Amino acid sequence: MISITSAQLYSLIAAYLWPMTRILGLMALAPLYNNGTIPARVKVGLSFLLAMIVAPSVPAGPAMDPMSLPGLLILAQQLVIGLAMGLAMRIAFAAMEMAGTITGLTMGLGFATFFDPQSQGQSSAVSQIYALLAIMIYLTANLHLVVLSTLIDSFTTMPISATPFDGDRLRLLVAWGGRIFSSGLQLSLPLVTALLITNLALGVLTRAAPQLNLFGIGFPITMSAGFVMIAVSLPYLTTPVLRLMEEGINVMQHITAAALPPIK
Repeated sequence: MISITSAQLYSLIAAYLWPMTRILGLMALAPLYNNGTIPARVKVGLSFLLAMIVAPSVPAGPAMDPMSLPGLLILAQQLVIGLAMGLAMRIAFAAMEMAGTITGLTMGLGFATFFDPQSQGQSSAVSQIYALLAIMIYLTANLHLVVLSTLIDSFTTMPISATPFDGDRLRLLVAWGGRIFSSGLQLSLPLVTALLITNLALGVLTRAAPQLNLFGIGFPITMSAGFVMIAVSLPYLTTPVLRLMEEGINVMQHITAAALPPIK
């Protein structure tokens, strides 16, 4: 007759529950996996499948009841770790969308907003173009698999334990969040400069020929120049966007590193 003690049962449940919680946290925010069109049951099923695969190789966690207060605190800690890792990668995509928003506003397309299933909110048309470009680069470079690999490695670099989560790691994530604005501006700067030159040329033209209707010709010319510049610049965006995503993966690794690097 096979007998299982309560301690063994708790250890078995915790061995799968805690890794699955960290995986679910990443699935909730990481690009591609957090897409709103993917049913929640699929995300939970994928997380459970990954937990079944990863659990045998995960270092043994604390021997305690997962439903006790310390066990629930560990559960919350694993959720925070997964959310932090997913958010680190999501910030790289937010910077790309920020570049599209700045470009769209400069082109005069700030009013052209649509529902974005990726962010579950409203975004500009140009921002969605940039978001689609980012997701294609993300998939082409197999970075969605690198994200899962980083998640699995995190169970070794930051094992499941009752040790409180270091606040410096969250400050590192906050510092990385500032790249949304800096990187977004840098990616959109060539197009903003070209559109600024276009607007200056229109101003000079209107000054030289006051009878021209600036509002009648300005918007079509600015919008056409913007789309031409987007088409010209798209092939050159691959390298900076890929570098930005690689930095996002590095932040994921630093968040779960055994020794936190200095915060710059």
